[in-house]
Amino acid sequence: MRIRFRKLLQWSLTAGVLVSATRAQTPSEEPAPNRPNVLFIAIDDQNDWIGCLNGHPQAQTPHIDALAESGTLFLNAHCQAPLCNPSRTSLLTGKRPSTTGIYGLSPWFREVESLKNLVTIPQHFSNNGYATSSAGKIFHGGYGRKKDDTEFQKLGPAAGVGARPPGGKLVQTPSDNPLVDWGTFPHEDKDKQDYVVASWAVEELSAKPTAPFFMSVGFFLPHVPCYATQKWFDLYPEETLQLPEIRRDDRHDTPRFSWFLHWSLPEPRLKFLEEQNQWKNLVRSYLACTSFVDAQVGRVLTALDESGQRDDTIIVLWSDHGFHLGEKLITGKNTLWNRSTRVPLVFAGPGIAKGGRCERPVELLDIYPTLIDLCSLPAVDGLEGLSLIPQLKDAAAPRSRPAITTHNQGNHGIRSEQWRYIHYADGSEELYDEVKDPAEFENLANDPEKTTVLAELRKWLPTVDVPPALGSAHRILTHDANGETVWEGKLIKPSDPIPEL
Repeated sequence: MRIRFRKLLQWSLTAGVLVSATRAQTPSEEPAPNRPNVLFIAIDDQNDWIGCLNGHPQAQTPHIDALAESGTLFLNAHCQAPLCNPSRTSLLTGKRPSTTGIYGLSPWFREVESLKNLVTIPQHFSNNGYATSSAGKIFHGGYGRKKDDTEFQKLGPAAGVGARPPGGKLVQTPSDNPLVDWGTFPHEDKDKQDYVVASWAVEELSAKPTAPFFMSVGFFLPHVPCYATQKWFDLYPEETLQLPEIRRDDRHDTPRFSWFLHWSLPEPRLKFLEEQNQWKNLVRSYLACTSFVDAQVGRVLTALDESGQRDDTIIVLWSDHGFHLGEKLITGKNTLWNRSTRVPLVFAGPGIAKGGRCERPVELLDIYPTLIDLCSLPAVDGLEGLSLIPQLKDAAAPRSRPAITTHNQGNHGIRSEQWRYIHYADGSEELYDEVKDPAEFENLANDPEKTTVLAELRKWLPTVDVPPALGSAHRILTHDANGETVWEGKLIKPSDPIPEL
């Protein structure tokens, strides 16, 4: 793998900026005076198949829908990276992946010298008098949960799958990855780890904490394996289940480089699902898991109501990225299209308009500065998001920029109100009119009438675009000046066929 000197120099300079932008802080011994609590709810791999987002016409999520009605729902919210670790690192540190170089499932950013002193959202709240706690998946995997980690003052149960089929996997996929599985088998909701996580939050809230709290509750589903109990499957009868709209030739006008972002993954292609008669099963499983998680969100919100602290609590609900279920002929994330980048984002609580529906493009990166403003905390230097306070007061308030998603160095998606623009590391491009073509079927990048649109959108490509951080691994893609593209350490030759499964 070749890395040019210029890019190494750029990385060194950026690293220096990152270090200077951090601030050493000591946790406050005094409670935060008259500040609202924060209930921070994360859902893993949840795309826009939420009732209030209309991503799937049959999605049943009454509790999230009610939360959205009680506050402001962002209809055009996008992640900074379509992969767990870089997305969550970006959200929780307030830095873009193109700034930190965190693109893969590793490293943990605290292991990177130039990033290790960044102040995360929970740390900032702890430093300003909040009691911070967490259960489930907030950072990726076990990151932030070691004995000497200081991300949270109190840790509840970790994320996990919970009950698994006694006979092993339900579906034998080409990768045979133990996580890539779906379906139902005899078990109870209480056997699932997300139920355990929600139960912990219910118990914590039932204790009616008096000090201002920052409580993080992270749900694992609908991340694979998509296991749900039968009652959730019954919400989506197979005979009436609607599959996502697709086109068989949908990739004919996308660049070959678009395949490199998900060149070889555990998640199977649509071809496998159809050949094995598993497409409906996966879609049904994903929707069932989505409804199950919605019920867990409901349990937590009910406990907050019963604690008497709902009126004093800011609630923010988000997902780290979306998930394909056949669209663009793939499953999984790791793309720069809407299905992979669009996510639920809801704010509710004091100072937030009720029933707000914001169509402006916003980013998960905006959560950090927004919480700072809502809770009247000191500013943190170097945050790259914009506060959503204007939109939380008036959903039609303007935004000064589009949403930007990055998946490895040089690959960026720009989402405005009307357009989706994608720029790949080899210079190839895509352009979609989201008003006329929300399914992103027609790539307009070669349309001579769109030169002005393309020029305007290109202005938003990140000017800081660093190579992968030291220790980067898993889903790492590089493309050098000689035109060599490397996926997870292996050279992709121009003659290599696109993997079909």
